Amino acid sequence: MFNGILIEKDEQGYRATVKDIDESVLPEGDVTVKVAYSTLNYKDALAITGKGPVVRQFPMIPGIDLVGEVEQSDTDKFSVGDTVLLNGFGVGETHCGGLGAKARLKSDWLIPLPNAFTPHQAMAIGTAGYTAMLCVLALEKHGVTPDQGEVLVTGANGGVGSYAIAILSKLGYTVVASTGRPEEAEYLKKLGAADVIDRSALTEPGRPMAKERWAAAVDSAGSHTLANVCASLKYGGIVAACGLAQGSDFEATVMPFILRGVTLAGIDSVMRPLADRREAWERLAEVLDVSLFDDIVTTIGLDEAVDAASDLIAGKIRGRVVVDVAASG
Repeated sequence: MFNGILIEKDEQGYRATVKDIDESVLPEGDVTVKVAYSTLNYKDALAITGKGPVVRQFPMIPGIDLVGEVEQSDTDKFSVGDTVLLNGFGVGETHCGGLGAKARLKSDWLIPLPNAFTPHQAMAIGTAGYTAMLCVLALEKHGVTPDQGEVLVTGANGGVGSYAIAILSKLGYTVVASTGRPEEAEYLKKLGAADVIDRSALTEPGRPMAKERWAAAVDSAGSHTLANVCASLKYGGIVAACGLAQGSDFEATVMPFILRGVTLAGIDSVMRPLADRREAWERLAEVLDVSLFDDIVTTIGLDEAVDAASDLIAGKIRGRVVVDVAASG
């Protein structure tokens, strides 16, 4: 038995509870990990609250991120005692995830913990920071340079937004943060935002083409926000789209793409090849100032995670939430 959050769905309804879980719940895998830390992402919050169809089979242990020590290995890729890191690959959706003290996983999903980070720091970054880095890499590979103009980051108070601002600012870009919480402007500027705008300027249906402003953008909102971002990109600009906090709809026209040569780059972090994951984590090790974590991260225990999931859905949490699994239960 081990402590964790278990999501169940039966005649009694849909529920997520912290409880002792029998190891028989764990699916097949060639590596068993004693989990030290996990995280609470938007997707985890949807799974725990049942607000979105994230969980595909039941019972399920949520948690799309985890870091921990290999407890048992049936592969030569990892040895007992190795510290490993996982982001995505359907964990927490179709395969039991990190919000439990033990996880059984496929070795093809794991990478060694980068030497630059402690286990807690790795989860402070988690899928959010890793996704933000994938977005920045997409901008760089498109040829976006700091001298080309402002880079917009939407959903700025979220985990992806917070890290995107910090990374872009450190690389010399002029970052404009879009947020629905203007009272957090000081926090966003401390991360490196040169300016902060209210998200209301982007969240309503807009024109197919708007005045050119942004050299590039990182968008985690989707819906009208993404359409408006595309409409206001400069000629040849690019937006890295990685989320749907506003919605999964995208009511736009082809005009920005065929008249301004705009690029819409979709960023998937879940099934990303291991080579891309390693590249992203290597760049994070080079760029991130670990002193930022104090401003971005809140650490909680498993017993607090279910309530925190509701707060995250309600937009009451900024930055990243790390769950200290080892200290819970």
